[in-house]
Amino acid sequence: MELGSIDGGRRFAQAASHEPERVAGLSMAVVDVIVVTWNASGLIDGVLDALDRQTFVPRQVLVVDNGSADAAALRAIVARHPRCRLLALAGNTGFAAANNTGIAQCAGADFIALLNPDAFPEPGWLEALLRAAHAYPDCGSFASRMLDYHDDRRLDGTGDMLTLSGKPWRRGCGKPASGQFTQPEQVFAACAAAALYVKADLDACGGFDESFFCYVEDVDLGFRLQLAGRPCRYVPDAVVRHMGSALTGRRSDFSVYYGQRNLVLNYVKNMPLALLVALLPVHLIMNLAYLIGGTLLGRGAVMWRAKRDAARMLPQALRARRLIQAGRRVSSIEIWRLLTLWTR
Repeated sequence: MELGSIDGGRRFAQAASHEPERVAGLSMAVVDVIVVTWNASGLIDGVLDALDRQTFVPRQVLVVDNGSADAAALRAIVARHPRCRLLALAGNTGFAAANNTGIAQCAGADFIALLNPDAFPEPGWLEALLRAAHAYPDCGSFASRMLDYHDDRRLDGTGDMLTLSGKPWRRGCGKPASGQFTQPEQVFAACAAAALYVKADLDACGGFDESFFCYVEDVDLGFRLQLAGRPCRYVPDAVVRHMGSALTGRRSDFSVYYGQRNLVLNYVKNMPLALLVALLPVHLIMNLAYLIGGTLLGRGAVMWRAKRDAARMLPQALRARRLIQAGRRVSSIEIWRLLTLWTR
């Protein structure tokens, strides 16, 4: 199965007939965990320690290193964890491509769990995700309850959402954790910093779109899974503590560029035609507002470069769109119901 070309789902049309096989019980599930790293040797040991303490033991933990400068230190750390193995890449291929490379190494897995090197899971994290997967076999992905690493009284996120304008946002981010988002429910997509995916669904839709490099790639994947009739379930008992952009910087030029570029590509590729036409004015206004606001805040150069490069990639995105929409199994109304008016 080819993973992660510009279309982010080259064989999406075939997914229309896909029904993933379900394992007989929780103890029979084959789960591989993938942790993509880049210059993260100062963080990864704590993540691997947390994975060693999981109440459900994965088959393997695959650490995929994106050409880090601290590779020697990383090798020594991984060697201390018997269930872990290291896959070292020659250079920084991006979060999307590195995960696809890892997924391709997980033949025979029923589920793939993804974890960032700055996301520290509680002992019951993986078991909670798997219990949800068996309780909701119609779902293709499962989102964690992420707490702020520096202040666990606040949430870092409870699943990713998408506004009518096409703006992705992390539900609950920055809100008090106590008493909020405590029930399992459907969300638009899982934040790939800590998520579980049905392996057969990843294969059917082509994995992450590698042209995204990083940022919004998980929302794009979640959108394609939604279109294939494989929704996302939020699992409040699957708890991690997440630093968030510990390596790239939360408001760095790097994160702004890819976030702003990729939100356009996600909208063009995936939005059903009726909604794309109806909501295009809102999408354009949102992008214009970002450009004006970014310019006023001194970030105009990176904002304009992001939108320019998104425009240059539109022909590729439109080709991908034809394949994705050909395999769509849900109505525009069903997607409409998943969109939010604004972030909250």
